[in-house]
Amino acid sequence: MARFLIIDDEKMVRSTLRKVLEKFNHEVLEATNGKEGLKVYGDRKDIDLVITDIIMPEMEGVEVILELRKRTPGQKILAISGGGRTKNQDYLKTAEQLGANATLSKPFSVNDVIATVRECLAQ
Repeated sequence: MARFLIIDDEKMVRSTLRKVLEKFNHEVLEATNGKEGLKVYGDRKDIDLVITDIIMPEMEGVEVILELRKRTPGQKILAISGGGRTKNQDYLKTAEQLGANATLSKPFSVNDVIATVRECLAQ
């Protein structure tokens, strides 16, 4: 069993990811934006993978990635994005450059999520 923190402003995305991960007996924590996500994260050392959206209100995912890299350099991070209103996928390239271990473009399939999560946890 692994522990995940999902940070996404879209309730449907959080709910879908939660269902997929809990199906494999993982524990899931949630936050609706980057600021809340960092508060939930705190200085925990027991989060196996942070899954963060890139475009969110209050604090965006790239800021979350940068802060997590400062706090816990080895934290595993999966960045997800639909590209916002412009559908620009350059956000995911930026997330990788800033330290995300992997990225997924929305919409994604359950199989994509499972494979990417397994890949991240194995790193």
